[in-house]
Amino acid sequence: MSLDGFIAFEDNSIGRLFDWYEAGDVVIENAGDLPAFHLTQQSADYWLERLESLGCLVVGRVLFDFTDGWHGRHPMDVPVVVLTHEPPSDWSYPGSENFTFVTTGIEDAVAAAQQIAGDKVVSVTAGVIAEQALRAGLLDEIAIDLAPVFLGHGKRYFADLDVETVIGDAIRVIPTEKVTHLLFPVPR
Repeated sequence: MSLDGFIAFEDNSIGRLFDWYEAGDVVIENAGDLPAFHLTQQSADYWLERLESLGCLVVGRVLFDFTDGWHGRHPMDVPVVVLTHEPPSDWSYPGSENFTFVTTGIEDAVAAAQQIAGDKVVSVTAGVIAEQALRAGLLDEIAIDLAPVFLGHGKRYFADLDVETVIGDAIRVIPTEKVTHLLFPVPR
């Protein structure tokens, strides 16, 4: 997220938000088509810890379409649940069987993801999906990778919260080169 609260421009491009993926010497290989990341040691430790616990990812249709479903293999190499009004009818790549499309709301998408993940963590992507999950009381924590950039406009992390939402004090703050990783508990 940028310092002014954006996660992407209106066209879904990200500017310099992810410069931290190339800020260090630790090579992190990605599944699928993305090249390896070069993270600082602190970011690599954080990334690998989160990745090890991850069992399934919930994304929205906009991100799915923007990435073309990562050509059937998410860079984190985990199953993906896509919350959508209408599943794609012509999308097929090797690995596409690891993608589940849910049309009945965020609660059902998270439930499907939890069934897939088993004892592992379900993660929801920032933006509309995270906001829906927060409103539904489905989040245990909010993770923010805060980049030292201003985007000035675009899509906000939580754009349309219409009530005062208070989360707990940060349970972890990891400052690194070009990003600060923040984890906040969500009170029940």
